[in-house]
Amino acid sequence: MSRGRIDREKRIVEQMIRIYCRHKEGNAELCSGCAGLIAYACTRLDRCRFGEAKSSCQRCPVHCYRPDMRRRIRMVMRFSGPRMLLYAPLEFLRHLVR
Repeated sequence: MSRGRIDREKRIVEQMIRIYCRHKEGNAELCSGCAGLIAYACTRLDRCRFGEAKSSCQRCPVHCYRPDMRRRIRMVMRFSGPRMLLYAPLEFLRHLVR
């Protein structure tokens, strides 16, 4: 069974966290906190009850992130979202179209 949507979401989340870690936190390499956030986000995506039929996490009726992780991922997305156009323009455009 293809896991296309979930894999794309994982890739985008990882890119956003890497942008945040490098440009907001000033780390040359991925820090342990950001690596943990990537692992947590990927685990949550793997366990999503909606699977490939999922909507965006923001519009989901079931919030599966712990409140502290949800705050962290929102900070990351708020910072990295606009910057995706500069650092990963093709992924940004693909994400926008979907």
